[in-house]
Amino acid sequence: MVDVDLSQPPFSFLDEEGRERVRNGIDLAYFDRDEVILEAGQPGEYVFLIHKGEVAELDTTQPGARERIGHYTAGDLFGAISILNGKSRYRFRAEQECLCYLMPKVLFLQLCDDYPAFAEFFRQTLAHKTRLLTEQRAEGGVTMAGFMLAKVSECMRPPLCMGAETTIAEAVARLHESHADSLLVEGEQGTGMVTKTDLLEALVLQGREKQSPLRDIAHFELVTVSPDQYLFEVLVMMTRHKVERVVVLERGQERGPPSGVVELTDVLSYFSSRSYVVSLQVEQADSLEALFRASRRTPELVKALMAQGVKLRFAMGLLAALNGRIMAKAWGFLVDARYHQESCLMVMGSEGRGEQILKTDQDNGLILADGLDWPDVGERMQRFTETLIELGYPPCPGNIMVSNPEWVGSVSQWRERIARWAEKRDGDSLMKLAIMLDSHAVAGNAALLERVREALFEQCSRDEILLSYFARTALRFSTPLTLFGSLKKPQHGIDIKKGGIFPIVHGVRTMALERRIKPTSTLERLEALAADGRLEERVAENLAEALSLFTELRLKQQLERLGGDGDGQSPDRVVVQQLSSLERDLLREALHIVKDFKQSLSQRYHLEYS
Repeated sequence: MVDVDLSQPPFSFLDEEGRERVRNGIDLAYFDRDEVILEAGQPGEYVFLIHKGEVAELDTTQPGARERIGHYTAGDLFGAISILNGKSRYRFRAEQECLCYLMPKVLFLQLCDDYPAFAEFFRQTLAHKTRLLTEQRAEGGVTMAGFMLAKVSECMRPPLCMGAETTIAEAVARLHESHADSLLVEGEQGTGMVTKTDLLEALVLQGREKQSPLRDIAHFELVTVSPDQYLFEVLVMMTRHKVERVVVLERGQERGPPSGVVELTDVLSYFSSRSYVVSLQVEQADSLEALFRASRRTPELVKALMAQGVKLRFAMGLLAALNGRIMAKAWGFLVDARYHQESCLMVMGSEGRGEQILKTDQDNGLILADGLDWPDVGERMQRFTETLIELGYPPCPGNIMVSNPEWVGSVSQWRERIARWAEKRDGDSLMKLAIMLDSHAVAGNAALLERVREALFEQCSRDEILLSYFARTALRFSTPLTLFGSLKKPQHGIDIKKGGIFPIVHGVRTMALERRIKPTSTLERLEALAADGRLEERVAENLAEALSLFTELRLKQQLERLGGDGDGQSPDRVVVQQLSSLERDLLREALHIVKDFKQSLSQRYHLEYS
């Protein structure tokens, strides 16, 4: 029996009996340097697991400089696809002296028949493989099935419905009997909602009679969800819309009888870890001191989400909404109410795209209504910047903050700035256009920002020369792959932000500008570009999964530094040698996706001539 480590995928999808069959059925073989291990067109007879050495994957149909498409090292596996397809599409050649474990074709196919998850691993796309990696990392507590996959239908209450002409007195009695906090009102306008608080205010503060009809006090603008939506999405929606209840309607049903109601308290109690109460603490904060206490708990929430294997997109959505609410609450404490509808606080950069999980440098600006008279706006914005620093958001090294008058202005002033930046087209101006393109309103009147962004689209989306200058930045950093298509392995690590994240984010941002796509999230932009026909659906999905992988690897480094376990290196750097075999495989595949995307950008915006 051969002693081999079978703890990593795909062997982790076998039970102990299956792994024992592998150990008993494989042999160890030696291959000399430059020896062809598996020839293109040759029937697959073995699955090869590298014990020592390096192997190159070669596409013999390509010219010499481009034939090398893959690189495998200790712990990597190849040859399985050749067996499944009947023959090898590529040539595999030893780069140096190699020792490989050989699993016979018969044993491999038997394992595929007996263990469907093992077989499925070899047929997966990057999207599915990264999902496997996430599930593999999930630890205890609320599991993937119980947390990420929990549905609205598992947590909704039966609807308590009454007619629009029902009196306040009758509604109070019904709520008392049902031990409920809210009821739905069916009227000509559709479905509305009345809460205990609404009833109390109607009777005490508004002085309404007990016989007044519910239609006069019901709220008919409701946030709705469907029973099959993820409960985690609902928590994000509640945080973003500042509501504690949502109404459940069947998917595709805009009007009609509701299926139920989901309350914030039910959602939070469903997630047993106290970390998820952070969003409730933020909402309940009635002072800056209380907001400081709640804000300090967000790193705890991030760690819990990552440890429990929550899909990164959901985690980013929740944290972006939470950060937005923290800033909005701080804004409400510091800015007089009379200025709220005449101004808009916007966040930009990764915060504006909703792609920053841990708190990052401030990137924010302020838009004022034309003609607004706000004498102490400079003083208020300086205090706001200082407050965000206290809340854990470091100052921006580039001084892109509301405390800087250059990032405060009226709608007309912002339009003039955009026109000036578009005309200059220098590096600084293009950076500012990119920042504004990612801007997202977190407090005040969001319509002011929409006017500014509409001016940006109008100014830039049809300017082919500007788009070419704009897109060129996506090619600024090299992809950390060797000339032969393998991962670079510097001791200090590869810069995952420059080599992987930035090219996708900025390339997609350029295409979104051209197509006047309004969402700021890179993932939402990818979906919109696919729906628009600008990107193939498969390409958009691969780019989304590659971005998620890069972000997760980077976040892992950031959390290690946060916990004091880092080695002092930049959180943007990933040391390839410290990754598992599956992580290396995914990273290599994701970087090749980036490389292909950069090439397509170069062709679309004629960057090869610039």
